[in-house]
Amino acid sequence: MLELKLKDINDTEKLAKLLAEIENKKMILTLNGNLAAGKTTLTKFLAKHLGVKDNVNSPTFNILKEYETINGHLYHIDAYRLENSEEDLGFEEIFYEDNICVIEWAEFIDEFLPRERLIISLENINENERKVVIESVGDFYNNIEKEIANRW
Repeated sequence: MLELKLKDINDTEKLAKLLAEIENKKMILTLNGNLAAGKTTLTKFLAKHLGVKDNVNSPTFNILKEYETINGHLYHIDAYRLENSEEDLGFEEIFYEDNICVIEWAEFIDEFLPRERLIISLENINENERKVVIESVGDFYNNIEKEIANRW
């Protein structure tokens, strides 16, 4: 587990850029945190550094948005409205192919997610600062977490 303090929006972009540089083809990221904790902002910066040209915004009403990156696809899922849903969501194919998947409110679809992933929890300290806890599950993600710690 890695704990970081993001002092401002520039640090949020720095974290997103690190994630994009470390792995830009296949990754499952779950983002946890209250409203306005910075989940979508981190996703926007990640998309930018993956080469996404489209405007990235929260997929709350669409649930899933797909973007073209330099090396493939970025899938941005907002699972907030899927709480207590028991139907097959059809996300499995995107989770197991070479895609970057960012899932906000992942706790609502946890049973559908791959076990191995990078779990990023964001917490507001004040208007500008965030506490970030990064937990990795699986060797692939352990290496990403170590690389973030080394470069931070």
